[in-house]
Amino acid sequence: MGTRFVLCLMSALAHLPLTWVRVMGWLLGRVLYWVVGSRRRVVQTNLRLCFPALDAARAQALTRQVFVRFAQAWLDRGWLWHGAPELVRSRLALTGAVDELKGAEPVVLFAPHFVGLDAGWTALTQQLPRHFSTIYTDQANRHSDAWILQGRQRFGSCRLFGRIDGVKAIVASLRQGDPLYLLPDMNFGPHESLFVPFYGVSAATVPSLSRFARLGRAKVVPVLTRMTAKGYEVQVLPAWSDFPTDDLLADTALMNTRLQSYINAMPDQYYWVHKRFKDRPPGEVAVY
Repeated sequence: MGTRFVLCLMSALAHLPLTWVRVMGWLLGRVLYWVVGSRRRVVQTNLRLCFPALDAARAQALTRQVFVRFAQAWLDRGWLWHGAPELVRSRLALTGAVDELKGAEPVVLFAPHFVGLDAGWTALTQQLPRHFSTIYTDQANRHSDAWILQGRQRFGSCRLFGRIDGVKAIVASLRQGDPLYLLPDMNFGPHESLFVPFYGVSAATVPSLSRFARLGRAKVVPVLTRMTAKGYEVQVLPAWSDFPTDDLLADTALMNTRLQSYINAMPDQYYWVHKRFKDRPPGEVAVY
């Protein structure tokens, strides 16, 4: 009952001005900052490890803003998934090297975990004619799961691969010309992960960006989504000319290095609520 009520509220948000939704997100974010102490400590630990030069006041302010951005983006799914198509399009600005996505050349889209990741996916699937794919993790709550699946498949022709579909199906889709919207910048456990630096700290990182690019004979094109006062800017960057190589470890380290430069431009919009350093190399102590 509780989940259904929340989803009804999310649908109702589609009819409100964006400024109202963002104010509600600001209020929700401030509440979450104080109420969810365990997750606040995760954000604080991540920022301390990645930005050791931040003084206490600046770190606290950035932590608060992280919660605000997280909450605002979550509420934005109301209009992303329930708003009129023309309203959604008007709030999503697709910019940059969009020509990288023309034609049928295999493409892996490097989509880091900024809070607007669903806005980026929506912009691509609504505004471009290609058939996109991504990897989806089932949600424990069946009502939430159905809502997210419906929202992410709202526009265009797309496919959401489950973890059980395996690598072969994803690679086959890539080679057929379906761009893969890939989010490989989280701690997915030590299995098949490599420990490479992330802001100078060893982080378990899946080498899937390099692996899928090589297996799919695809170029890698970063897509960065930034929350703005008008909605979101979805920026397509030029394809990486030096990626992938035959060195999986070097490729994965390079991915993290370039990710850092993207984060530095909008640190409050990165998904710091995630335990990025949960798994540690042998002999290192836990950080959370």
